[in-house]
Amino acid sequence: MRAQGRYLDNLIKKLDELRENDDSIERAASAMADSLENDGLIHIFGTGHSHMLAEEMFYRAGGLGAVNPILDEDLMLHKNASRSTELERDAELAPTILGKHRLSKGDVFIIASNSGGNALIEEIAKRVKELGLVVIAITSIQHATSSVARAKGRKLHELADIVIDNLGEVGDASIVFDEIPEKVAPTSTAMGAAIVNAITARSVEILIARGVKPQIFSSSNTVEGDIRNNELIGRLKSRIPIL
Repeated sequence: MRAQGRYLDNLIKKLDELRENDDSIERAASAMADSLENDGLIHIFGTGHSHMLAEEMFYRAGGLGAVNPILDEDLMLHKNASRSTELERDAELAPTILGKHRLSKGDVFIIASNSGGNALIEEIAKRVKELGLVVIAITSIQHATSSVARAKGRKLHELADIVIDNLGEVGDASIVFDEIPEKVAPTSTAMGAAIVNAITARSVEILIARGVKPQIFSSSNTVEGDIRNNELIGRLKSRIPIL
């Protein structure tokens, strides 16, 4: 089988496994629904490529309105990729990053980290828990518990209230070629996007069952999309300045 088929088969297998073991997704969705029902916010943070999950949940057609993405340019990749790797290992950045956002007890805080072991991730998880937020981790248990994992401190899955395993392999890449030592084709982003959208869908379902009308963004490429979205932005912008 060609490499693209091997990759897609592997991804489908992981998605099937995720669906068969969705207790953590159910718990995460329930926590989100509880927060949203009480006018809370869903914060989401990740460094490196994991920051894309924060963008995936935010300001998205069919996505929840009350999502606050914690996006720090220095921890992303478009300014200085290698520098971002250095910074995600610096725990002292946590208070500065969190200090820019309004975090309230009863909110939900999602942390996406495939390795689950960088010092900044650990420190943010600890501080957020101390503030009384529910911490949801999206991480690779296989990598975090591997003997070859670089970081040796407390891992994200050991700190979070709810842990969703993205079923990633050690090092994230998933396809082997006999001719080269490196594996290729990571799965954490595809799995992470599926996870956050699955949680969103279930949380909306829970809210509807409770008689609560969820706040959802419409597509701005539809006739009434801008009108609906502007109303939603008007209600949320004071708490989510990036809107």
